[in-house]
Amino acid sequence: MTAPSTFGLSSEARNLHWLLSNLVEEVSGIQSVAVVSSDGLLLLSSDPGRNEEAREARTEKRRGPRGSAADLATIVSGIGSLTIGAARLMEFGGVKHTMVAMDEGSLFVMSISDGSLLGVHGSAECDMSVVAYHMALFVGRAGHVLTPELRSELRKSLEAEATRSGR
Repeated sequence: MTAPSTFGLSSEARNLHWLLSNLVEEVSGIQSVAVVSSDGLLLLSSDPGRNEEAREARTEKRRGPRGSAADLATIVSGIGSLTIGAARLMEFGGVKHTMVAMDEGSLFVMSISDGSLLGVHGSAECDMSVVAYHMALFVGRAGHVLTPELRSELRKSLEAEATRSGR
């Protein structure tokens, strides 16, 4: 994982970066993680420096969104919208989590707060119950601090990081 710069961020933002890093480092098989706002914008990612790498690798066979945080954010946002719409149509209440199991990996999406989502792209070897447990821990710790002000700070931080690296 490429560690993003947390210099100049609030303690809440630094704490979220730490929680995300901890999630990736402690859970075997996690390839990529993204926190997405209710309007589909990437707020926090486990691989912020890999977007350029993904652009350069377009000619190679890609193995999911792990090369690009923006790709994972798009997928998480789309799945979140789809499942929220389905829940409304079925009148079953809010969506807590979604899991997509594929031959060579899994995608997990969990609601955080105010429509924000946590998305995890895991390898085929990851233990789905362990990933879900650690995602729930992240959501429990992050949900109450993910205020509109903090979401704005995280978004500006990502934009500044992209500007510094010339993306």
